[in-house]
Amino acid sequence: MTELTEILHDARRRAEAFDLPYAGALTPAESWAVWRQAPAAKLVNVRTRAEWDWVGRIPGAIEIEWQTYPGGEPNPDFLAELRRRVAPESIVMFVCRSGARSHEAACMALAAGYAESYNVLEGFEGGIDPATGRRGTLGGWRFAGLPWHS
Repeated sequence: MTELTEILHDARRRAEAFDLPYAGALTPAESWAVWRQAPAAKLVNVRTRAEWDWVGRIPGAIEIEWQTYPGGEPNPDFLAELRRRVAPESIVMFVCRSGARSHEAACMALAAGYAESYNVLEGFEGGIDPATGRRGTLGGWRFAGLPWHS
């Protein structure tokens, strides 16, 4: 089995274990490996414009807000933007701050015909550290040392 095949197999096993409707759940490092090894794979960053500007961006990721800023309203154009920018047959991985909005985006994408939809676990910033009350020290894209910029 190739590394890509093994990673996607593990992601599918997680989806089964957690009863997720979409193709699978990837760690940040796994999503980076998939993105590098599958030329047609897309990483869709569903955080808000404010998060992209103030917290950081992932170079090369497709940026489509799941919720608008300010106000946090659902983005009524999310699916139309996704369809315009990502082919339905692509491996599409969704990332947000911590994995919740990206879960919802993966569910919507699956319902819209994106069979190879994946959620990036831990998101960009990871979970909240109980000792400090802050994100960024317990998992996530940045914590894993993957490419990003401010």
